[in-house]
Amino acid sequence: MKRRVLAVVMTMALTVSMLAACGSGGSSQTTAAPAATQAAGGATEAATTAASAGEKTAAITEYEGVEKYETALSGELLYWSGFDGDSYIWDESRVKIFNELYADQGIHVTILNQSQMFEDGSLLAAFGSKSGVPDLILDDAPLSAYSAAAEGMFMAVDDVLPKVGMDVSNFFEGMKGITSVKGVTYLIPHDTNVHLLYYNKTLVKDANTRLGLNLDVEKGPQNLTELDQWVEALSIQEADGSYSQLGLVPWIGDGDDPWHIPYVFGANVYNTDTGELLMTEQPMTNYLEWIQGYAKKYGDSITRYGSATPGVFDPGCPFYTGEVAMYFCGNWAQNAIKLTMENPIDWGVCAVPAPEDGYGRPKATTFGPNVFGIVEGSQNAELAAFLVKFLIQPYFMENNFSQWYSIPCSDAEFDNYELTKKGDPMYALEREIANNPENGYPGLCSIAGSLGSEFQSARSKIINGADITSTMADLQTRMQAQLDASN
Repeated sequence: MKRRVLAVVMTMALTVSMLAACGSGGSSQTTAAPAATQAAGGATEAATTAASAGEKTAAITEYEGVEKYETALSGELLYWSGFDGDSYIWDESRVKIFNELYADQGIHVTILNQSQMFEDGSLLAAFGSKSGVPDLILDDAPLSAYSAAAEGMFMAVDDVLPKVGMDVSNFFEGMKGITSVKGVTYLIPHDTNVHLLYYNKTLVKDANTRLGLNLDVEKGPQNLTELDQWVEALSIQEADGSYSQLGLVPWIGDGDDPWHIPYVFGANVYNTDTGELLMTEQPMTNYLEWIQGYAKKYGDSITRYGSATPGVFDPGCPFYTGEVAMYFCGNWAQNAIKLTMENPIDWGVCAVPAPEDGYGRPKATTFGPNVFGIVEGSQNAELAAFLVKFLIQPYFMENNFSQWYSIPCSDAEFDNYELTKKGDPMYALEREIANNPENGYPGLCSIAGSLGSEFQSARSKIINGADITSTMADLQTRMQAQLDASN
């Protein structure tokens, strides 16, 4: 998922707003991108002119609010950015500022746009040939990056990060699964998101009136039992048996992701200690029985929705049209609603409801961070880590967080941002969810990408009536053999 990132590059003489991309569907304001590039370049030129006039601190003060960290490092870096479109322009502007501030120390970073580095094999090819290998990468495909780390493509950073004042122990506990392999940290989180349940308040109020209910429009459903009750109340059946409105389609939006919702049900998918897949365990079975039960109950009215269903950056999203009253999505949806809908719906949000069966993980989430990786063999690993520290400072991240409600990767960092300072209730909920020690990301193994895709395919068959036990047993056998062969 490509992120929309809104960043503001401020100078004493010039304020520049840039919209970059978060969520599928690309930028909604692509016409702003060329202006952002031009303005950022102009700010750099102004700083250069001031510096050449002998004002040694001008390069710092031109970027009001940027923190220039002290360092004795020098050298050059090749940095591959996995962002594209306006997101890449935003990333490039950060690097321009870095280069300007540290030019007098013999530091320079070359940034290249490599948004398909894992998909097209370009990173693997460069790594294998030892030609044009980047020192540092940033990408929004954490599973692919994890697989690459497991294969030895990235350096361990537990000893490198402290040298530049970063502490891996500050990362959320639930994030360490996707940044570490066998207890060793290889990936550095840039920012992350939490996964939530959105609901249409107007439709909830209508259901209360129509059925004489008292569904709490401010809190939302708090567990799976309540969620099922809400779905029943919010589903409207017509005389012919079809449904003109559904309470929830649990496999669209974030429900289409292989692991977000199964994880809340308690599914673990993979045992990192034994190397065994866990696709047939009870929590996974419970999840699949739940979604198959919805498919059976609501028939063609619900099974017609699939992975091609329009998402939150499309006006045709069924959550926007009123066809579906509740929708699984990440924190970015709150801004997507504003940008995409001419007349935004009145919505509420809560944690993804978990089953109360002893397996479920209440108020939990999988993390889907953008991640940095320092490529194995880099001669400037400490400088690469120093660049990471510079790029994720609050100056650059504030407007991303304010617009898209993305979150920092440690609890203490929340206090640096305006949404926390203003006491925003949704951001407070995100912080509470992010601090849940049960957070994590299942399926983290050397075949993480293909395992997720194969599970999605099996799930689609189950939605359409396939036997859960035999389908999952077959998946378990095939993918375990693939996993064993890769190790």
